[in-house]
Amino acid sequence: MIGIASGAVAARLIKTGRAPRLLRNRSPGIIENASDAIISTDEMQNIVLANPSAAAMFSTTVADMQGSPLSHFISPDPVLLASAGSAPNVSAWFSAGRSGRRATDYAVTGVRAGGETFPLEGSVSSSTESGESLYTIILRDVTERQQVQEKLSRSHAQLRQLSAALQTIREEERTHIARELHDDLGQLLASLRMDLALLKQQPGAGADALRLMNGMEENLLTAITSLRRIATNLRPRALDEGGLFFALQGLRDDFVERYAIPVELYADENELRLDDGASTAVFRIVQEALTNIARHADASLVNLNLYRTDHQLLVTIRDNGRGITPDDMEKAQSLGLVGMRERVWAMNGEITISAEEPPGTRIEIVLPLPD
Repeated sequence: MIGIASGAVAARLIKTGRAPRLLRNRSPGIIENASDAIISTDEMQNIVLANPSAAAMFSTTVADMQGSPLSHFISPDPVLLASAGSAPNVSAWFSAGRSGRRATDYAVTGVRAGGETFPLEGSVSSSTESGESLYTIILRDVTERQQVQEKLSRSHAQLRQLSAALQTIREEERTHIARELHDDLGQLLASLRMDLALLKQQPGAGADALRLMNGMEENLLTAITSLRRIATNLRPRALDEGGLFFALQGLRDDFVERYAIPVELYADENELRLDDGASTAVFRIVQEALTNIARHADASLVNLNLYRTDHQLLVTIRDNGRGITPDDMEKAQSLGLVGMRERVWAMNGEITISAEEPPGTRIEIVLPLPD
């Protein structure tokens, strides 16, 4: 049962001047009928006024709230209290000054009469009356919002897991297809070329036949070259046989040959001895970055820098092209950037993509590595 004395209490506080200015300018009826929970406390953090909405929020009565310590109903963030000093006032309970605070971090925790806790947001105003500080708190129950945030977080985590699983499956399929192309189709084409070379050596072949066989050999060479390029794009053999450093060298050489854009690679082979998952992820990230540069950057130089420090791999990819814009990064069709971010986040890493001055784009990636 909600107490009906709050209007009288508010009236008495207003009449005696002890209520904050925020309340003194309002009638007791407005306070009592307000849909928001309103609480006033003195300097000792004891409740001197609570409206029915506040009592309903905490599943108690106005009479039981009045005179009780505020801490019976609100448990502030201990980090905020610690940063506020040994004897913080009520305003510090709701401070959002902690570094890195997000919208999903709730300022305080409410405690209902039965012991149930729930998240609260609140705003505080203070006033001084006859040398005594009074605080007025307007509270909002954000349980539903928190539940929505938690559902969104779970959905986001599930999507991340799905994305990582799909990346793994796709990489396995790429590896399988690349090996099939190289080991089966590649050997078949090589065998045909050898048979053709033997056929050309047979006596009695006319000029027209030799011309036809030479054309066939050229086509076979073109097919073998294309097959190797496709297989390498799917899964470079250097990644499995030589490791990440040699795979990146091959990727750089192929990029320079195809696009005539110089690429400077700064890396140490010993620092790039990573497990298969990490090596594949870094290779694909660099590959995607180079693809984006070739398609969109209009660059004449690319720098790749990879080095290890403090159990982390730092990757920097820079170009001197036109520079990426915020709109470019937000485009729905920027699947390459999305894929890069997903690979980095799957490794619990961080990625920053920004435009440089003079024009160009800089990609910085930090990936944690096991000891």
